[in-house]
Amino acid sequence: MHIYIDADGCPVVGQTIRLARQYGVPCTILCDSAHVFRDEYANTITVSTGADSVDFRLVNLLHPGDLVITQDYGLAAMCLARQACVLHQDGGWYSDENIDGLLETRHTAKRIRRQGGRLRGAPKRTLAQDQAFCQALEQRLRVVTTE
Repeated sequence: MHIYIDADGCPVVGQTIRLARQYGVPCTILCDSAHVFRDEYANTITVSTGADSVDFRLVNLLHPGDLVITQDYGLAAMCLARQACVLHQDGGWYSDENIDGLLETRHTAKRIRRQGGRLRGAPKRTLAQDQAFCQALEQRLRVVTTE
């Protein structure tokens, strides 16, 4: 297993790398050239800025059973199609059972914005979200590294 982080706008890069190192799982950070990530443990791949450039690069690196960290529903859907495990930055797992509903919600929000409507932004990140993420990731890493 390999962990891939969709790092553009991801608040859990540090936590992911820390746990990957702790469990000895290889980790790669993917970001566009507008962001800078460096870590001794994780490999960093920087791609040119552009719509979905990070997403397509990440999907092309995946193998079945790899783990992806992302908040992007579209990327999550592509990763699930490649038989990867996909974890949201809040600790929830994407699955074949929930991805269609998430994509529909994203589509509806985009349609509202296109028509001039405004949606409330995401609330400030909480410690509980960080804890839920770390708990979900660590639980998965414990299972994978003991198999």
